[in-house]
Amino acid sequence: MKRIVSLISMLTAAMCLTMEAKVSLPSILSDGMVLQRDKPICIWGNADSRESFIICWQGKSHIIESGEDGSWSAELPECGPGGPYEMTIGDIVLKDILVGDVFLCSGQSNMELPVRRVTDMFAYEIAAYEESRIRQYSVPQVYDFNSPQEDTPASSWKPCTQENVMEFSALAYFFAKEIFRQTGVPVGIVNSSWGGTPVEAWISEEALKDFPKHINEKRLYEDSGYRHRIKLLEGENFHHWNTTLHKNDPGLNEAIPWFAEEYDDSSWKETGMFSDEWGNDGLNPQAGSHWMRKDFTVPSSMSGKAAVLRLGCIVDSDSVYVNGHFVGSTGYQYPPRIYTIPSGILHEGINNVTVRIVSNGGQPSFVPEKPYKIISGDQEINLEGTWRYRLGTLMPAAPEMMFFHYKPVCLYNAMIHPLRKFGYRAVLWYQGESNVGRWNEYAALLTRMTGCWRKAFNDEDLPFYIVELADFLHEDDISGREAWARMREEQARAVSMNRHTRLIRNSDLGEWNDIHPLDKKTLGNRAAEAVLKDIRNN
Repeated sequence: MKRIVSLISMLTAAMCLTMEAKVSLPSILSDGMVLQRDKPICIWGNADSRESFIICWQGKSHIIESGEDGSWSAELPECGPGGPYEMTIGDIVLKDILVGDVFLCSGQSNMELPVRRVTDMFAYEIAAYEESRIRQYSVPQVYDFNSPQEDTPASSWKPCTQENVMEFSALAYFFAKEIFRQTGVPVGIVNSSWGGTPVEAWISEEALKDFPKHINEKRLYEDSGYRHRIKLLEGENFHHWNTTLHKNDPGLNEAIPWFAEEYDDSSWKETGMFSDEWGNDGLNPQAGSHWMRKDFTVPSSMSGKAAVLRLGCIVDSDSVYVNGHFVGSTGYQYPPRIYTIPSGILHEGINNVTVRIVSNGGQPSFVPEKPYKIISGDQEINLEGTWRYRLGTLMPAAPEMMFFHYKPVCLYNAMIHPLRKFGYRAVLWYQGESNVGRWNEYAALLTRMTGCWRKAFNDEDLPFYIVELADFLHEDDISGREAWARMREEQARAVSMNRHTRLIRNSDLGEWNDIHPLDKKTLGNRAAEAVLKDIRNN
């Protein structure tokens, strides 16, 4: 009888702890998360000072007490792959939890690049696939110069469904698909990446202590008031530059604007769209607005129908009109221009497309060997060849922009340190383009980063899979190509210097005219094969 009373008392106490506890969790510990199999599971968060509560997981209860500052951390026993499960933490119930393999995927734009950017090559495959046991947690893009953070801004785990897939990292998507295909084990992707960022932004201040230039650059921007004033002035500078550009652009301000269907452009210069005969003064590039117009013939079978306008990529930004109707705009050079022409705009006979290009100071251009056409059903109209050109507003170079997230330490503090207690199978790292100009220090910096993360994650054997930079630049750009080749050598050297580190071949998948090559599937499969080989051998 005493044993029964004792058991009832324990259950009553446990219920009281659970009912009273007010616990908070970091964003990554949330519904739909994927936990790393076959490793102790770390759960952490905050509560009131010295508060006790219960974690219920896999049929077992664990009594937890927070510290004086309210923080707490619990290590739960490892378990094999499976799910979905529930976990109760105080008064919080986390649902739809899977256990499988979790990968931290990080780097710059080639890791960030979403699935929607590779649909030219893989549209059918992407549309035909769903797998809710593949999930991505996207770390919000924030920076912090002052201290390592304990949490990220709010985000959530998303399953690989048609509703979510277009915002998955394309590389991580194909990587996870292949891992899942061969193992059948749930796959979690923690995507912590940001375009244009150098490696030193992802390294802690402690790990950079032997790199005084980077430490002092970080210290320049620790004052939030200073950063705020820089951005205020930058905004004012751009406001004046853009206001002057637009107010003085005859193409926007004449009685008949230059994008109008009825505008007479017969006096404009004819030029090849890929020619270097426009956009410069014969020696130097011209900042400002540049106008290009082209007439094209629409057959009766396309008349009145909706269509898609493909304009490759354009340096730097563009606004596009078809028969005087605005159809789209893009603010920088890299995204593919894919604009919808609504029904009723195209008509039988001669039609017109007008592109207003804004150059910030470099050579404006259409990027060659990209699609330039109008598509409606199974019909296409080719837009390559001769266009008519006229300079709009001639401007001085646009003001410089300050990207604080390119500075040392700040992304480690805000986008890596908060993730350190979560469990991972490995890290997949695709970065280096922004360090090509300083390739000679890259092996040392990447070595510091891998050591820094392993220490923070308390896993000295955490594997790193380093993606080799893809081939890039025209064969005539000898010095540029040499710098990229040197960078690939530095990546290989870093891998040779560090255990549990592999280089994933990628140079053969590059595109000379695009820093973001489309074939993320072959690359994802290669990375997956390297990981699977190591899993099988361990």
